[in-house]
Amino acid sequence: MMSRDRRHFIKKLSLIGAGAGLLPVTGISAINEEKEETKNSVEKSRKSTIKLNILQTTDVHCQIHAHDELFWENGQAVFRKTGGYAQLASFLKKERKNHEHTFLIDTGDMFQGSQLSVNTSGKALSPVLNALKYDLYLPGNWEVIYGKKTMQKLLGGLYAPKVCANMYHDLGDGKRGEHIFPPYYIWNIDGVKIGFLGYTDHLVPIRQSPNYSKGILYTKPEENIAHFIDVLSNQEECAVVIVIAHMGLSQQIHLANLEVCKGVRYILGGDTHERVRKPIVCKYAKVVEPGAFGSFCGKLELTLTDGRLVKDEYTLVEIAESKYKADKEILSLIAGIEKPYLHNINKIVGYSTIPLYRYFVIENTIDTMILNALRWRMPDIDIVLSNGFRFCPPRTTRDHTGNIPITEGFIFDMLPVDSTIRTGKITGKQLMNWLEIELNNVFAKDASQRFGGWVTKFNGMEVRFKAYGDEGKRLESMTVAGKAVIPEKIYSICACERDGDPEDMICRIKNVKDTRNTKYNLHEMMEEYLQINSPVTPTVQKSSVAIDEPDTLLSQVYGVDYQFH
Repeated sequence: MMSRDRRHFIKKLSLIGAGAGLLPVTGISAINEEKEETKNSVEKSRKSTIKLNILQTTDVHCQIHAHDELFWENGQAVFRKTGGYAQLASFLKKERKNHEHTFLIDTGDMFQGSQLSVNTSGKALSPVLNALKYDLYLPGNWEVIYGKKTMQKLLGGLYAPKVCANMYHDLGDGKRGEHIFPPYYIWNIDGVKIGFLGYTDHLVPIRQSPNYSKGILYTKPEENIAHFIDVLSNQEECAVVIVIAHMGLSQQIHLANLEVCKGVRYILGGDTHERVRKPIVCKYAKVVEPGAFGSFCGKLELTLTDGRLVKDEYTLVEIAESKYKADKEILSLIAGIEKPYLHNINKIVGYSTIPLYRYFVIENTIDTMILNALRWRMPDIDIVLSNGFRFCPPRTTRDHTGNIPITEGFIFDMLPVDSTIRTGKITGKQLMNWLEIELNNVFAKDASQRFGGWVTKFNGMEVRFKAYGDEGKRLESMTVAGKAVIPEKIYSICACERDGDPEDMICRIKNVKDTRNTKYNLHEMMEEYLQINSPVTPTVQKSSVAIDEPDTLLSQVYGVDYQFH
């Protein structure tokens, strides 16, 4: 038997239906006119010309203030002040004022790279990013530094959407769960759609300490990019499909030359801090990358007529401190966030007599200073090693002493991860095989095999190599303490321990014997070295020499129309 409430509900529903059928003709006409007007409005918007302004930052690495920056001009290094979120805010206000449709993206490495970020596990950056009103984010390779859950909370605390089509929940035993973030996002402007599809570096578990990305499975873009391009192009009818990526310029160029990338107009990339001023035209897409540390903002202007792309222009904008004054609101916000930590960040722990930088592929003064400190702390070790990191803006400004102050904060900029120093022993053959692998990671002929880092740095060993030689045959000579490396001989080494590496691994060298974690860590070592030895002069020693490239090589990207400057 039907309940009373159910009979009452059906009766009410019938009356509503009957009432709708008794609408006057004028009412029906008005509804139809409204529908027609909406349809015409959409059609009209599709047929009109619209201009879109897409802005991109990447690899800021928590460098929230204007800072010294290195430029390569007329065959020499030139330094000037750039960057700063308050300066970027002024630039963004101008862009939004001058363009009806502006869309701001950050493509990764937002939460790693400074003492402030380490002290707050990245949380200090969220209010600043939200205040800048970003429209879309992509996680970078360093977003995992505080672990999966913290990464999810940090990105979840950002107001704008996040995308990534190749990061999945790891269910264990190699089983892949759902996407951690949606694979794509659609920007709808007056009925015209722009589709953004996101990819981060699938090599994160190898490049970073393994424990950082525990619980995450990464896949190559080739596995699903064609599917999502089809969804965006044919199902969603996007006028333009853009890939936002954090894979490194070489990997992004490789992807843009694969048929699976057909249908993509641009790849807005990140990771390798390259400054692409003119789009690199590949077989299926154009590729750009807007530098690092907030020193630049990529600006892509799209013109669409009748819902079709008719023109695209790209500019790499330098966020020069002299041109863009600090926005007072952002400056005040940063000051409040930074205040509890400012004393330690600005504490001077030593001095350098020469500019400190980390921009050249083979050797740099920052890495030389780190190696000198390791050598000072571990004098009996044959070879000391330091990873081929890219992050850390230069430091060139001198104070009243006439030297360049090195602060506690700058040590965090150079070495955001305060690792334990680990020692061990390997054979000469292991050493040679390892270095051949490292060189291939940097200079591989196949762009898809190039990692995001630069040549590993070392002290106590001298190497001459061919950057563009055959894989496994790049080494021309290799000596330790002035003597040729003997394959059977045992050599002692030291480097930093990576969280999650096996006990018998040092600096990606496997099967190291007699490994031992010392009582020293990198930050303590650097501070003690500087206190005792300042002012330091970390002149590059040319321990590593490429026969076929100058020591001023600024990019590992070759074979395309591109030059770093």
